[in-house]
Amino acid sequence: MDMTESGSGAAPYADAARARLVMAYEACELADFARFAVPIGEHELNPDGTTRAPGPELAHAARVLTLAVRFFEAAVVFERVGGADWQVIGDVLEVSPEAARVRYAMSEASFWELLSPEGARSTGPAGEVTSLRAHMVREPLEFALDLDDWVLRHRDENDLGTTPVSGGVVRRDTQRRTEKPPDSLRN
Repeated sequence: MDMTESGSGAAPYADAARARLVMAYEACELADFARFAVPIGEHELNPDGTTRAPGPELAHAARVLTLAVRFFEAAVVFERVGGADWQVIGDVLEVSPEAARVRYAMSEASFWELLSPEGARSTGPAGEVTSLRAHMVREPLEFALDLDDWVLRHRDENDLGTTPVSGGVVRRDTQRRTEKPPDSLRN
């Protein structure tokens, strides 16, 4: 199934679909990393119940927490790009709209930057993540298909069909293309 238009590369997908894809990716990373903490290794504990190597599990939990924060920020960005104002975000987080905006406006701005030509060259402490996200928002179908495979490998009792991620990636309305959020979303 070809989801590109006239051989131009990536099809124009809706900004909210791109933001949701970033959120799905962060959830996948979090789930994959967190599941490694479930099994207890045969040689992890001494016979008296003490750990054989103190520290690694705490380091692992700290990484899970970092991934959970990235997932949470991606969820806020998705909600904002999808039309939620800061009042809604604040209400869900049980903080004022202003506190929500102060806390998450930079995450939202980073998403919009990824869609700009300069966003692909963005560097910094999270350069690898930024580069991956830039590619993700530019080539959403590639990542959506990878996530389809991930969901299907981890399928539970629910019948999610054969395109549980890519089936929900919505194309942008070609009549309305924006590089920045509409003014109504900036409040």
